[in-house]
Amino acid sequence: MSAIDLSFDIIGDGSNNLVILHGLLGMGRNWAGIARALDKDHRVLIVDLRNHGASPWSDEMTYEAMAADVAQLINNHCDGKADIIGHSMGGKTAMTLALTEPRLVGRTAIVDIAPALYNHDYESHLEAMANLDVSVLSRRSEAETGLLEVLDDLFLVRFLIRNLKSDPNGHGLKWSVNLDALARHMDDILDFPIFNSGQAFEGRALFLAGGKSDYIQPYHQAEIERLFPQAQIEVIANASHWAHVDRPKEVLGVLESFLRNRR
Repeated sequence: MSAIDLSFDIIGDGSNNLVILHGLLGMGRNWAGIARALDKDHRVLIVDLRNHGASPWSDEMTYEAMAADVAQLINNHCDGKADIIGHSMGGKTAMTLALTEPRLVGRTAIVDIAPALYNHDYESHLEAMANLDVSVLSRRSEAETGLLEVLDDLFLVRFLIRNLKSDPNGHGLKWSVNLDALARHMDDILDFPIFNSGQAFEGRALFLAGGKSDYIQPYHQAEIERLFPQAQIEVIANASHWAHVDRPKEVLGVLESFLRNRR
């Protein structure tokens, strides 16, 4: 397993390193607003995970591989230590890193995901994206129209088309996500590695659950506390799986309080 150099942007010049990891089919810049709100006290790295955004593509897409990428980034660009915020797939990556390389992680905040197997269906999203011939399109609005015919969810479609960019060879648009690799590794993405209690992360951990989401349920609490004994679980009322989009002020308030408390 070879780690790859991830693409990232830095926001702020505070004394505390903070790495933010996006979810499936997202990118670092989706978190730019939260990062700017935290930049007074933090040097925030908003990261594109492998096979996403401007980061390199790879045939491997496991949490162990993604955590190794982030470990390399922290060693190379954060003096070997950082706090981490991770949403969804990025949250599972953050958890894997904390459980395998705890020396690299100060505190970790996990947004609407648990260390568990999920059965959510993303295949229709990937299939709709792959079946849309974006090479003949010149504007995202055209892709929006095409995807809406299949997915019928305007919020979702507008989220997905943020992954479109101009083809450097002049052939319309192209996806900045590796749809083939994501489809092949969807079972890995929905699952979570097995860790024993001896590998538990003893640092501070925050789990933020969307009140309208089903990703963190009461039955997840025992496993969260087994692997993260200092975990605190907070619910963001009236928020979906994208809690930071639905209720940014509330999410930011909880994150600021968590990151400000050095105990």
